[in-house]
Amino acid sequence: MKERPHTGSPFAGADTLARPSDDDRLMREALAEARRAGEHGDVPVGATIVRDGTIVARAGNRREADADPTAHAEVIAIREAARALGRWRLSDCALYVTVEPCAMCAGAAVLARLALVVFGAPDEKAGAVRSNAELLDAKWTNHRPRWRFYPLLRDEVERLLSEFFATQRGDRSEAD
Repeated sequence: MKERPHTGSPFAGADTLARPSDDDRLMREALAEARRAGEHGDVPVGATIVRDGTIVARAGNRREADADPTAHAEVIAIREAARALGRWRLSDCALYVTVEPCAMCAGAAVLARLALVVFGAPDEKAGAVRSNAELLDAKWTNHRPRWRFYPLLRDEVERLLSEFFATQRGDRSEAD
């Protein structure tokens, strides 16, 4: 993961956004959603959306469950938050997600005008916040959410993913 300072500007006052001291609690909520996603056969990624310290939406991946390639945890959570708040502009909200968002999800964060994205583990293959692309910092976007990496649960997130994929590989080899 590339190390560079974030250059985005906030859409909401710093006093209304989730603080780094809230990261552990909110990332653990996202991790619980990731575990639920894994239980029904989806890649265990979870997300929560927070406004004024309160979770307004939560989701886990549902691509397999819904046969929908766009059913990533972040996109589902953004849709649920928009419904719950009755508006598509989520400029006073923060997205907590267990794994660095892909290009689709980073784009959705920009389009939803999210103020902040916090992720728990980098995605060296498809991450579009810092690992492979820097979509949240792209100068050509009309909005740039702030972002931060919360490394304290990284090992737990990566272990959950590793165990899931090991099980998936084992199931396929048994079927052969």
